[in-house]
Amino acid sequence: MKGIFTISLDFELHWGGFEKWPISLNNVQLQKNSYNQYFLNTRKVIPQLLSLFKKYEIHVTWATVGMLMHANKTQLIENFPDLKPEYKENKLSSYHYIETNGIGEDETNDPFHYADSLIQQILTTPNQELGSHTFAHYYCNEEGQTIEQFRADLQAAQKAASRYGKKLQSLVFPRNQFNNDYLKVCFDEGIKVVRSNPLDWFWNIQSTQDESLWKRLNRGLDAYFPVGKNNTYKLNELIRVQNLPLCIPASRLLRPYRKKELFLNKFKIDRIKLEMERAARNGEVYHLWWHPHNFGNFSEENLIDLEAILKHFSYCKAKYQMQSLSMVEISDNFS
Repeated sequence: MKGIFTISLDFELHWGGFEKWPISLNNVQLQKNSYNQYFLNTRKVIPQLLSLFKKYEIHVTWATVGMLMHANKTQLIENFPDLKPEYKENKLSSYHYIETNGIGEDETNDPFHYADSLIQQILTTPNQELGSHTFAHYYCNEEGQTIEQFRADLQAAQKAASRYGKKLQSLVFPRNQFNNDYLKVCFDEGIKVVRSNPLDWFWNIQSTQDESLWKRLNRGLDAYFPVGKNNTYKLNELIRVQNLPLCIPASRLLRPYRKKELFLNKFKIDRIKLEMERAARNGEVYHLWWHPHNFGNFSEENLIDLEAILKHFSYCKAKYQMQSLSMVEISDNFS
């Protein structure tokens, strides 16, 4: 059995953390250490990511927030579901953010909440899959929301994707709030495959609020040192349950470059290469993920690190016949 290298990206822009990342729509081009600059940099990075994926023939799942899949505010509001999440913490709701902070009319004057042009580029790049990160960056483990509200959210996401002639078949739960009880809804709404979390205890994420610092510390340490369990696995070790999507565990979060951690940065990339090669040698799956906005700072350095990883995939492909597959392609090849 050939090894498999898969990448899934949590594509969300400002929708991924509007409650904690202040931006200004009064001066979109605001620079100098602002979140405006961070997300404008992210938008510049995405075509460069696509160029690298094309160069190295990498199949990628872009798990995209459905709210990004609109050209203007009118389209977005028309796609709002009737049922919206009723989080105990209102600040977590995208709809509450829109009501209290407002968003721009279109991608030109608000490049933080619309990504129609970027999605068009993704879809015209070979081997890229448009997946779901829910419609409104939905938190499946937060108090107050319900399973029927989640269903309405996924229906809105599918409606948004239909603008591009696409049906969403892969899903990544926002903030990695994996919820087994919601898998049947995913399947009912057309989702064939879901990214699940590594089996380590520190990846069991129940809430965005007051998460244990100890958990977060262990997740960080595991990027550099063998804190967690073996993160590569045989495809035939996965279990497909009837009327549920296939769950494909993540292997490794590609953490962004940090200027003050030159030694650790190299150690992190070397660790990924070793894990990838182990998967290639043993005919296992290696599932790398990150957010495109993780490259918003030190973009050049992050792209250099990524290309080093993709070059190593080419080496594994030549030596061990490792293949690159998107999430839905793994599901389609699973037996």
